[in-house]
Amino acid sequence: MDLQGQRVVVLGGTSGIGLATAEAAARQGAEVTVASSRRASVDHALTRLPESAVGRVADLTDAAAVGAVLAEAGPIDHLVYTAGEPLALMPVDGIDLGAARDFFAVRYFGALGAVREALPHLRPTGSITLTTGTAKDRPGPGWSVAASICGAMESLTKALAVELAPIRVNAVAPGFVRSPLWAGMGEEARERMYAETGAVIPVGRVGEVEDIARAYVFLMTEPFASGTVLTVDGGHVLV
Repeated sequence: MDLQGQRVVVLGGTSGIGLATAEAAARQGAEVTVASSRRASVDHALTRLPESAVGRVADLTDAAAVGAVLAEAGPIDHLVYTAGEPLALMPVDGIDLGAARDFFAVRYFGALGAVREALPHLRPTGSITLTTGTAKDRPGPGWSVAASICGAMESLTKALAVELAPIRVNAVAPGFVRSPLWAGMGEEARERMYAETGAVIPVGRVGEVEDIARAYVFLMTEPFASGTVLTVDGGHVLV
């Protein structure tokens, strides 16, 4: 999985899965640019990445701002989109439609806008890797918005793979992962959730961000993968 000398831009790459992916790409020799909306998050990411890495602050729902980041990066080999706030459970009978739209604004329309802005800068041999999730395959009560976003991202991935060829377009569908998305919970409740969830997953644990990062690097470096949605969930959708 060699990325030596290639340029990788990770939007949402300053924490969690995104930062782990940026770190993994850098270890494979990539020149990495990361971007998110929070200056503190960008500054923290740069302490963990090589000195050659670039960090930018941008509202990822603002296509023009994303376009400026991509233009500054120059010719791009790989675009990765991992941005997204924690998804809240939303029972339909009390759903906050404004909040639902906000989730789509970041996770779906942010990704779509980023793809549009990246096209003038992506090399024909390059790739785009988006992010979906297993809620589309294993929804529960209150997950209608999350499942809808994940389903939309899977469909978007496949449609773009056809439209943008020979640029390859794929997506990663993480399962339950120990990540900053759960930072709003108390530590005791969070660790109990990890333990209880891990006990029912076939591999016997929840995922780590490094597990998921390997999938992004694989899709960046596998030249015969396009239109692929790679599920990395420890077998959770099976039980």
